[in-house]
Amino acid sequence: MRESSAGTGPVHVIGAGLAGSEAAWQLARRGVRVILHEMRPLVPSPAHKTAYCAELVCSNSLRAAGLENAVGLLKEELRRLGSLIMACADRHRVPAGGALAVDREGFAAAVTAAVKSEPLITWAEEEVTEPEKLEGTVIVASGPLTSPALAAAVARLIDTDYLHFYDAAAPIVSSESLDREKVFLASRYGKGEAAYLNCPFYSKEEYLRFREALMTAECAPLHAFEKPTFFEGCMPIEELARRGEDTMRFGPLKPVGLVDPRIGKEAYAVVQLRQDDGAASLYNIVGFQTHLKWPEQKRVFSLIPGLEQADFVRYGVMHRNTYLDSPRLLQNDYSLRSCPRFYFAGQLTGVEGYVESCASGLTAGVSAACKILGRPAPLWPRETAIGALARYVSNEAVTDFQPMNINFGLLPPLGYRVKGKREKNALISQRALQALEKIFADEGEGEKDA
Repeated sequence: MRESSAGTGPVHVIGAGLAGSEAAWQLARRGVRVILHEMRPLVPSPAHKTAYCAELVCSNSLRAAGLENAVGLLKEELRRLGSLIMACADRHRVPAGGALAVDREGFAAAVTAAVKSEPLITWAEEEVTEPEKLEGTVIVASGPLTSPALAAAVARLIDTDYLHFYDAAAPIVSSESLDREKVFLASRYGKGEAAYLNCPFYSKEEYLRFREALMTAECAPLHAFEKPTFFEGCMPIEELARRGEDTMRFGPLKPVGLVDPRIGKEAYAVVQLRQDDGAASLYNIVGFQTHLKWPEQKRVFSLIPGLEQADFVRYGVMHRNTYLDSPRLLQNDYSLRSCPRFYFAGQLTGVEGYVESCASGLTAGVSAACKILGRPAPLWPRETAIGALARYVSNEAVTDFQPMNINFGLLPPLGYRVKGKREKNALISQRALQALEKIFADEGEGEKDA
């Protein structure tokens, strides 16, 4: 549902990724004109391959779908708030067991088509290097790969230093190159449809040979100014291997709950492959973010059972992610304390993950629209995932700020004891959605379609 308006604004949104596309959409849905600035393909980034909006450069998974998981709750909140990103993701989902994964090209193409066909959004293919010279409201959603010129401009604006960490993208292999005699189809604990291809290490010796190859493989060199500070939720697989003999077996190679139907038992370790496109012709290696050189990836990952002759259609890459010390800089509507006409959204704020980036873009877009239209912005309840995330990035009590995925630890406890983690999380989600419905009733901000 579009709100009637003569088209106030415009608001300048810098970056057409997940956060920027969502912010622009929310503004336009409320009758506010938008100029959406995107530097690609005019100025390429180290990780993007297309000119699409909302291109997914790492995994094609938006993670867990169920309401017993915090990111599942956040996705459901976004759906109820009229998220463009979630609408496109739901239309282009591919099998992934208990997760929501998408055909990455179909998803990005859908977001692009929606944004470019919206009359109130003007597309500007250009690199913004002096955001302070833009008039009116500005939302900076340039992402973790913010161009050096824009990063320098933002650093001047906030008058403080940047922090940074590293993120990594997993390799993708072609389906037809897999050895189907060695891999088996299953989801952990049989949850959902059997959506993952599993590559089993049946012996400890076979697993240890692979680990040794990982630890001794050659990594791509870093630039002199780059210090490798990894985000724990996106750790390179070779770094996990160095942390201990069984670290990978308690992480991405965990065999628990994956029974090979051919022999009726679990392997010693299992590498999972997740469908990456709608035609099931491509699979990504789950949890295998890596900084290895490309020839080394081919050599080492070919030691995985079933991948001996794998055709790598995309090797893993590693790139610098930049983010703000947001608790010192941002209010809980993602506006800049020192200059409130500027908003920030996406991973630049220190939210981590596709869904979290979308949530920050929606919050910034809705907040900016309300301010322009002279309305009170929604006060997102702290019991909701979207509200908890906004409070995390703006909480001045957080002294050692690090990128964060949404998790139930950010939401207030129920206040009474519940037996069973899944049951407790389900009740927290139920409470959150009830709080969100109250927002709809009180403030009328709940647009239900995209």
